[in-house]
Amino acid sequence: MEIPLIESVVRPDSLLRRWRQLWQRLLRLEAPRQALAPWRWSDGLAIVLMAALVALLSSWPWLVEPSLRPGIPSPFTVRAPKQATVVDTSALDQRRSLLGSRTHVHVADPRVDHALEQQLEGQLREVGRLAHNPQAGLGPVTLAPQERHWLAGLSAVDLKRWQQQLRAAQRRMLRQGLVASVARSQLEAAAALQLEGQPPPGRHLGGRLIAGSLLGRSNLRLDPALSQRLIEDLLTQQGLPTISVGRGDLIVRQGQLITPQSYDVLDYFGLINRRPLPLAWLVHFSEALAACGAIVLVSRRWRATLEPRQALLALAVLLVVQGFKLWLGPAVSPLALLVPPTLLLAQGLGTASGLAWLAGAALLWPIPLNGVLDGRLLVAAAVAAAAAVLAGRQRSRAQLLQLALLLPLVALVLQWLLLQAVSLQGVSLQAASLQGVSQRGSETALPLPADLAGEAVLVMGLLMVGLLLSPLVESAFDLLTRARLLELADLERPLLRRLSCEAPGTFEHTLMICGLAEEGARAIHADVDLIRTGALYHDVGKLHGPHWFIENQGDGANPHDLLDDPEASAAILQAHVDEGLRLARRYRLPRPLADFIPEHQGTLKMGYFLHQARERNPAIPEERFRYRGPTPRSRETALLMLADGCEAALRSLPPNTSETEARAMVRRLIDGRWRDGQLAESGLGLAELELVVRSFVQVWRRMRHRRIPYPIAPRRGYSA
Repeated sequence: MEIPLIESVVRPDSLLRRWRQLWQRLLRLEAPRQALAPWRWSDGLAIVLMAALVALLSSWPWLVEPSLRPGIPSPFTVRAPKQATVVDTSALDQRRSLLGSRTHVHVADPRVDHALEQQLEGQLREVGRLAHNPQAGLGPVTLAPQERHWLAGLSAVDLKRWQQQLRAAQRRMLRQGLVASVARSQLEAAAALQLEGQPPPGRHLGGRLIAGSLLGRSNLRLDPALSQRLIEDLLTQQGLPTISVGRGDLIVRQGQLITPQSYDVLDYFGLINRRPLPLAWLVHFSEALAACGAIVLVSRRWRATLEPRQALLALAVLLVVQGFKLWLGPAVSPLALLVPPTLLLAQGLGTASGLAWLAGAALLWPIPLNGVLDGRLLVAAAVAAAAAVLAGRQRSRAQLLQLALLLPLVALVLQWLLLQAVSLQGVSLQAASLQGVSQRGSETALPLPADLAGEAVLVMGLLMVGLLLSPLVESAFDLLTRARLLELADLERPLLRRLSCEAPGTFEHTLMICGLAEEGARAIHADVDLIRTGALYHDVGKLHGPHWFIENQGDGANPHDLLDDPEASAAILQAHVDEGLRLARRYRLPRPLADFIPEHQGTLKMGYFLHQARERNPAIPEERFRYRGPTPRSRETALLMLADGCEAALRSLPPNTSETEARAMVRRLIDGRWRDGQLAESGLGLAELELVVRSFVQVWRRMRHRRIPYPIAPRRGYSA
């Protein structure tokens, strides 16, 4: 039987749906699955582009750099094909760096010369005024009696000639160069030598004037071109450092680290491939792209409410870290690049996300590793992993500050132990800093203990800066850390203070629900801090009209009875959800907390007003008397819905109610929510619901404990 063509072709929309289902299964493997926060296609495209940038930067060395580099194992054994003399570039660079500090060429700056000449001109004008009017007062310098008498006896022509000689003397001194640290007496003596033809009063006075205009000033500036030319001349005079190789000499053995000298010889013989390596680049590009995908996948797997901008934050931090790796090269500090970002991301996105990011950043290392850097990378990864695990347990900024001080010290001790272990194995300790100067052969430059201490101080400073900037990052990317949750749970916060003053009944109802929800969260190992803070804000929308809700009405009339319109009353109940979301935006509540406002009601029926409406019109649709939702999409919001539904029922139980009866009542209420489909996307299972039932009854039992009646003394007056 021939199969029709239309049935044998897989439709594109069906294939896309299958891929989407597979992706959902990869993200949420537990049962029942918790619903994922929806992402738009533009959000996914932005994340893919950011991952591509990270992959391109990580694979850049294989696209533009030579195939071989100093410090990596040689893939082959090479012998010199002929005799040659090769310039030793590493020795040349080292000699050039040593000469640089002693070969700075300075030249006179014309702008500074002009300013100093103008300063002398002003002094000469003042002296000319004193010459024509000896009683004019003070001048630029204190005049001795013989100098004042000498000035008074000068004619206009002689005074002008004397001033011209002072200008010429200053110009000659400026042409020779002026240093700001020259003493005044030395300047006066040099100026007096320039004025030897003058009589003593004119020579001494002119020397003081010139010294006063030049004191503390320098007219020299560095000339880079002349400095470089001098360095090259000195290198030429000393001779270029060279490496002599003969025909058949061993350049490098397979598996041996390529030294700078062997690299120069390989490059001389044309054995360094400087063309792009498309295949190697593609492999590393794919690896980096897969690492970025794994980071996002793990983050969404363990945080269903992950937002696109939070995933972009993790990838953007990875992009910055990869850029620093390439920029710093062998001088890179794994500790400084891995620990602060891991601590920040673990606080805001959770331990799993922090560890996933750490794994990607540690594996995507674009520079070659040697024994020491490899060990330091392992130490940094271990310290960063500890930071990720401990970050979720810190409940205040003070504890985070203590962690920021402790982690660098632990890293310092571990790196010092690594240094001692490497030294005991026979590696000579060289006075090399963290710039990592390579040595001949297979020896490896080790950092000094002082360098490790400086690195620890650097990491400590970065962690401190991160703690200072963390509130801004939390607000910009809607990160919800433990410290921020506890800060938002402060009852003196403006919104909570308004709730306690304007809707005291709702506030007390909120505190009662907090106790139930917290105990339920502990029973199923949910996020206690999140549910406590979310419970405090879940009913803030009732501030738009507290008197419409029974807990705030007291003994007065119920305004819903005066309204006598079930549909209008249902709209008022829905309005407290809408108003709560508006207040959440106004007070900049994080999205996970704002989700408690609509999800604690879900799409529940407003049963009382639905019953009233159907007494008047039996055909009225039920949808008009349901909240607009959404239904709970996390265990925490589902717990709050259950606590909200059970709180009033538990308080209304008679004093002689047994625990079995209380459990049956709570189980019946929760079963109603389950059958109504309110918990379908929450991730709560039947076993967890049973634990919730027991925890709610345990709280109720604590609430109804008995008290011993105390005897009341007879009332007495205040007077004896």
